[in-house]
Amino acid sequence: MYIKRILLIIALIGVVVGGVFAYTVYGAIFSPNTAFENDEAYLFVASDATFEDIKEDIAPLLKDVESFVSIAERKGYVSNIKPGHFAIKKGMNNNDIINTIRSRNKPVKIAFNNQERIENLAGRIATQIEIDSLSLLLAMKEPNFLKANGYTDQTALSMYIPNSYELYWNISATGFRDRMLKENKRFWNDTRKAKAKLLKMTPEQVYTVASIVHKETAKVEERPRVAGVYLNRIKRGIKLDADPTVIFAVKNKANDWNMVIKRVLYKDLEIESPYNTYRNAGVPPGPIFMPDISAIDAVLNAEKHGYYYFVADIERFGYHKFAKTLSQHNANSAAYKRWINSQGVRR
Repeated sequence: MYIKRILLIIALIGVVVGGVFAYTVYGAIFSPNTAFENDEAYLFVASDATFEDIKEDIAPLLKDVESFVSIAERKGYVSNIKPGHFAIKKGMNNNDIINTIRSRNKPVKIAFNNQERIENLAGRIATQIEIDSLSLLLAMKEPNFLKANGYTDQTALSMYIPNSYELYWNISATGFRDRMLKENKRFWNDTRKAKAKLLKMTPEQVYTVASIVHKETAKVEERPRVAGVYLNRIKRGIKLDADPTVIFAVKNKANDWNMVIKRVLYKDLEIESPYNTYRNAGVPPGPIFMPDISAIDAVLNAEKHGYYYFVADIERFGYHKFAKTLSQHNANSAAYKRWINSQGVRR
């Protein structure tokens, strides 16, 4: 009888201990373990991250780090880390958190526009995804890739259509480049390619003219008219005489891309460069800027008119005065020069 009591007590203790253990395990796995108030918090896991890195980064998001570590070890996550961008929802338990960061890589939205060179673009992209700017630049300028897809060092920027895109944060440099090539082909649909063909231009040439149009005017509604001027000059074999191309040529020759040029001087017009449209007829060898889609479409849908000249309108800042004859343009230009001289702008 005495022995039976002892065995019963031991059994009861076992049940209690087992219950406590089960409750503890259940709590570690299924109890909410988030410590933030927003609906979601985000975790970025680098491609070379260790579990210690993850533990450090995720700690501020958790109520109980040790229980998270325990479940991560039990589920084998510690030795099977996946890189990416993960969304942890408020109220998730450790089991949900581990499942999320192991298999639910969430795309990020990136955006880019207004880049002067492909080097600037690589730097811009590197601030939004994992890969560094040098790796991106090497992939974007890889000679075999450019040649295989009809690009050169000068036209490489024209492959990138400014917009916002969804892709994985840990995408590789070549993966990003290849995705942008697909987006380029999607942008240059049959309609746009047909319009470029009517202009007797390649998409890259349209992009280059658009880069000049974009630089000439920030007014979207004026871009088709400015584009029409340049197309008229191209058809007549007249040099474009575009100041933005001269500014690009000056910066390029000096290898100083931080240079600020508010006024093009007569001596600048003589600079020897294939980008100087005061010396060279036709379209420059590549874009001088990344134009907005509105500027690209402005070239493809340019206004049909008889204008061959334009100059900044001092009465409507941001807009231009257009002229059909050189004498009319010279009068408009003289008024602009008097005004800019009065402002003391020398360079």
